[in-house]
Amino acid sequence: MKYIDAHAHAYRKPLPFVTRFCTPDELIERYDRYGIEMGALLPVVNSEIYLPQANEDILDMAEAHPDRFFPFCNVDPRALINRADAQLDTVLQYYKDLGCKGVGEIMPNLPFEDELVQNLFRCAEKVGLPVTTDGSDRIGGDFGLCDAPGLPGLEHTLQRFPNLKFIAHGPIFWAELTRNPPAARKPVFRTDGLQSGAPRLPEKIEEEGAAAALLRTFPNLYGELSDGFPILSRDEDFAVRFLTEFQDRLFFGTDSCNSTCDANYQIKLWFDNLHGSGRLPEGVWKKICRNNAIDFFRLDLPKA
Repeated sequence: MKYIDAHAHAYRKPLPFVTRFCTPDELIERYDRYGIEMGALLPVVNSEIYLPQANEDILDMAEAHPDRFFPFCNVDPRALINRADAQLDTVLQYYKDLGCKGVGEIMPNLPFEDELVQNLFRCAEKVGLPVTTDGSDRIGGDFGLCDAPGLPGLEHTLQRFPNLKFIAHGPIFWAELTRNPPAARKPVFRTDGLQSGAPRLPEKIEEEGAAAALLRTFPNLYGELSDGFPILSRDEDFAVRFLTEFQDRLFFGTDSCNSTCDANYQIKLWFDNLHGSGRLPEGVWKKICRNNAIDFFRLDLPKA
């Protein structure tokens, strides 16, 4: 069975700063090597992390390779008029009409409940596009929406926009698999583009945290597993229980963002081994690694 990647990045002409993203051809070569049929391309538009990318670049790459990529669009919540009444729904509807399947990766370094951010969520809900965000545990010196331990900002957002489909992504969310996540839930990015202070991941998840509780409470919450893999792979007993319970709302993803490193694809090998060993039921494996994406994004592909 070939996988579908719910979260990837590519640049038409990558820049040699912070990270060197794949070109479309380089990403396809990776997909061929690891048995991935198709992937979502998420544009980077927030200047906190990288040099902004045009939605049109994503559309061009998806149009050039319609059997390998499907596009997301993205818009900075400060766009147009930098106010919480900006009609961002007009922008999102425009890109939805062009075939974009979601909004993201949303990662300005603003508070999760900042009204500019909430306006973007409101507009995405209005036009019927799911959103994918990344998070932070600080304001300044980082990218991503800042939320406190326990994710109250996410919880309030899910309450406020019950028809918004929210695809959780990033180490801030997945650190909440455990009840007592580390104080530093995310590495610090330095000015040379490297990371320092990697989170202290637990060897075992003794008590589950906010991630599972929120998934149980809010049917509009989904999860993309690229940043969940480092924690889940340390405690496979917990991982099998978690993947099985939420099998209908989880997606395989790589977060492919570097043309010279294959670390993002270890999740694919882990899923292969987890299924091949018989630990992960075949039906669960097929849903998470392929079929959920086909249904959710309405892809014209056969299910496994």
